[in-house]
Amino acid sequence: MDETIGANFERTVAAHPDGEALVEVASGRRWTWAELNKDVDALARGLLAAGLSTGDRLGIWAPNCAEWTLVQYATAKLGVVLVNVNPAYRTHEFVYAVNQSGMRMLIATSSYKTSDYRGMIEETRAECPDLERVVLLDTDDWATLVEEGKAVDRGAVAEVLATLEPRDPINIQYTSGTTGRPKGATLSHRNILNNGYFTTELINLTHEDRLCIPVPFYHCFGMVMGNLGCTSHGTTMVIPAPGFDPEITLRTIEAERCTGVYGVPTMFIAMQNHSTFAEHDLSTLRTGIMAGSICPVEVMKRCINDMHMSEVSIAYGMTETSPVATQTRSDDDLDRRTASIGRVHPHLEIKIVDPATGETVERGETGEFCTRGYSVMLGYWNDPERTAEAIDEDGWMHTGDLAEMRDDGYCNVVGRIKDMVIRGGENVYPREIEEFLYAHPDIEDVQVIGVPDDRYGEELCAWIKLRAGADRLDAAAVKAYCDGQLAHYKIPRYVMLVDEFPMTVTGKIRKVEMRDTAARQLGLQR
Repeated sequence: MDETIGANFERTVAAHPDGEALVEVASGRRWTWAELNKDVDALARGLLAAGLSTGDRLGIWAPNCAEWTLVQYATAKLGVVLVNVNPAYRTHEFVYAVNQSGMRMLIATSSYKTSDYRGMIEETRAECPDLERVVLLDTDDWATLVEEGKAVDRGAVAEVLATLEPRDPINIQYTSGTTGRPKGATLSHRNILNNGYFTTELINLTHEDRLCIPVPFYHCFGMVMGNLGCTSHGTTMVIPAPGFDPEITLRTIEAERCTGVYGVPTMFIAMQNHSTFAEHDLSTLRTGIMAGSICPVEVMKRCINDMHMSEVSIAYGMTETSPVATQTRSDDDLDRRTASIGRVHPHLEIKIVDPATGETVERGETGEFCTRGYSVMLGYWNDPERTAEAIDEDGWMHTGDLAEMRDDGYCNVVGRIKDMVIRGGENVYPREIEEFLYAHPDIEDVQVIGVPDDRYGEELCAWIKLRAGADRLDAAAVKAYCDGQLAHYKIPRYVMLVDEFPMTVTGKIRKVEMRDTAARQLGLQR
């Protein structure tokens, strides 16, 4: 589709004005498409009254809620670039995201679980000179912002929308960087609207479906595969809770008669193993998507047999590719659904190349997974050097994943070229954590690796060399040092004090050997 998100949204509104568009279970609030469009426009006028214009950056720092969705579509209608701030961020990461993106306004909730967003914003406000205004969702700020918009002409939003182009940037999502600094993957209307559309086309979503979305909106999984997948098909978006809770999700599927549900494998495992699982009527389900990592065969079988998800699909990709590059099909056999990441998405190209030469390898051989087409990001925000490292001259996005392509075109990821750790669906780059820990006065050197974990797939382990005369550190001390500075999933669970790291003859650290040693010593072998 060669149109903007706002134009596509309004087409759906015109087609299904009285259909149910959005349900927020926690508050009991519901919107038809016409009502949702009215509230989106009211918010958009408030943003115009606040002085925002096309190309400006607005951040959102909140868990899943109806306001998140309103902000997503209000900014899209104005061409204001939405900056997703991970709800797990602490001050160190928050300040970087605000300043690197040039964020002018931030919409946030005051607190969630252990995160005191208001406190962190107040603590760091002096470090964010470009941040002109903060709107707290659970105060009078939100109503004030919308009220200010009443002074703006009703036709103003439509006038701005008409000037936007599908290839304009509309979203920045930060991914942890190998250089120790997150990189802002910049995505266009064309990138994410089409990817959300085709991902949900492949699970046969229609305006008669109701999709339960327990995955986070700050990820592509929630806001692209979830929200944009729904709005491009007229499907009802159902928000079960601010964060994932297995029982609430099961209860929501039953009460709202959802026909689809999303999740990473750990979410499905938590639902299937919950003590009340058998008590819930899930017979309305037929489809959904599992992504984040390869799903265990038995979990997939239970999705089909016990959760009635006969058309469930596995998707693979990365933020930089909007995100999905490959996906299994609803009529695939069990082997293809569980032993692969699917085949190439519509209107995209993929290839597996030798990382050293760039030459395409034979089917069945291992190489780097690359993809090209409409889904490849515009680039990393204000970072042309790292953009050039990721996207080659011919437009191929180099994912850093090692993969194989079978004779039937289905692929499987077998490892990673870079040392990225995937913990419970969250991508963690060790270098970022290493550079943070280098600042500790007692640490001389540090290397962070991933080790096997039954619950999260991988956990973080820090190998630490102490400075001479330094006090001994343990996992608790490292956690205390990181607390409030790094997101919880970036804090190492294990700490090993060492005198040296295993090295190659050329002086490169052998992280593969470190992983094997750590798994053996910690009793984590699989």
